[in-house]
Amino acid sequence: MAFSNQQATEYNDTVVRQFAIMTVVWGVVGMLVGVIIAAQLTWPELNFGISWLSYGRLRPLHTNAVIFAFGGCGLFAAAYYVVQRTCHVRLFSDKLAAFTFWGWQAVIVLAAISLPLGYTQGKEYAELEWPIDILITLVWVAFAVVFFGTIGTRKVRHIYVANWFFGAFIIAVALLHLVNSAAVPAGLMKSYSAYAGVQDAMVQWWYGHNAVGFFLTAGFLGMMYYFIPKQAERPVYSYRLSIVHFWALIFTYMWAGPHHLHYTALPDWTQSVGMLFSLILLAPSWGGMINGIMTLSGAWHKLRDDPILRFLIVSLSFYGMSTFEGPMMSIKTVNALSHYTDWTVGHVHSGALGWVGLVTMGSMYYLIPRLFGQKQMYSVKAIEVHFWTATIGIVIYIAAMWIAGVMQGLMWRAINPDGTLTYTFVESVKATYPFYVLRLLGGVLYLGGMLIMLWNVYKTAMAGRATNVNIPAAAAHA
Repeated sequence: MAFSNQQATEYNDTVVRQFAIMTVVWGVVGMLVGVIIAAQLTWPELNFGISWLSYGRLRPLHTNAVIFAFGGCGLFAAAYYVVQRTCHVRLFSDKLAAFTFWGWQAVIVLAAISLPLGYTQGKEYAELEWPIDILITLVWVAFAVVFFGTIGTRKVRHIYVANWFFGAFIIAVALLHLVNSAAVPAGLMKSYSAYAGVQDAMVQWWYGHNAVGFFLTAGFLGMMYYFIPKQAERPVYSYRLSIVHFWALIFTYMWAGPHHLHYTALPDWTQSVGMLFSLILLAPSWGGMINGIMTLSGAWHKLRDDPILRFLIVSLSFYGMSTFEGPMMSIKTVNALSHYTDWTVGHVHSGALGWVGLVTMGSMYYLIPRLFGQKQMYSVKAIEVHFWTATIGIVIYIAAMWIAGVMQGLMWRAINPDGTLTYTFVESVKATYPFYVLRLLGGVLYLGGMLIMLWNVYKTAMAGRATNVNIPAAAAHA
């Protein structure tokens, strides 16, 4: 009986702690693989002739590790932490929450084994084979039950905007995963897509762009709307704008996928719809960015001495930059230059390293000391060093890729007066080499920052102890 009373008066922070720690661990792993493949693009012999160390196998491992292991664990941790605090209730089911943690770690480990061995569906961000897809589905259903169950049993009438974003992310990712992963099994680790040809491409990029839109944007906007006001100790600049931001964003994002298929066999009108909605998307994206940054109104001085707030605010700057660049790249004439070049790689990483990476790191720096009963991280100076290391790394990385990408696009379409190509493909690769070295340098700096974070988290956890916070008494008896 005493145990059930404890259940009713304490938040479940055990699962939050587990996900928060693994966010940092998988962040180091995912970014280490990224550095390895950046080094392979600079010096191709670094695969040592071993098939499972080849670029083609490690690249999907890198994207899955950074998006679903690092980003995914960060989203689970943040969603579970925020939904309990904003609803004033314990998580709906401790057992299901524990299943989501261990199930998600199993998915990550299976991905880390199967992808280097060459088991893949060949779909961007959806490479994992059908048995792992089924496990993902089970974990996701459990996540939805825990999250929406907690919302349903809340003691507060209002549903805070961060939970709207987390909820949309959970529902949309479930829909995307089920439709795009539909396949006919042809063995234990082999399957064929339920779609063929241009329909397969269309469904894949409906999924692929919305993995960006809902997994890598809506979920992390949920983080932004909770942790920036908390760290700044200021209310959200405009709550009305946050709701407009939410509905405009989730409606518009769903339609933008075809911009990945410009100048392909996809019908021209479909490409144009993708372009149009991508351009419309600029408005809600910048509305959200402005809302987050303006939350600092009257507290700008805090940026001078608070490195955690700096992580969160600078992440929004990268979000704004990426969501301007994306719509511009979706314009067909711009896309004719940028497509298949390293400009796309620069764009992806300004979003992934600058927006997703920095907002996750800032949120974890907020969470981790509180989860271990500490007032702050073991070393605030180390957070400062991490911020500058990561930021400089990002800038070097994306600037190198922008320059390389525009140069590649121009070289590939340069023609002589007689209509022959001015440059061979090999010449464009050779011209890109210095920028690949710069990308590697940027990646090494970013990974270095992540290693500093791992050390800081370890020291904080060792200095503190696992604590569970009591639900506010007024809410518990409401």
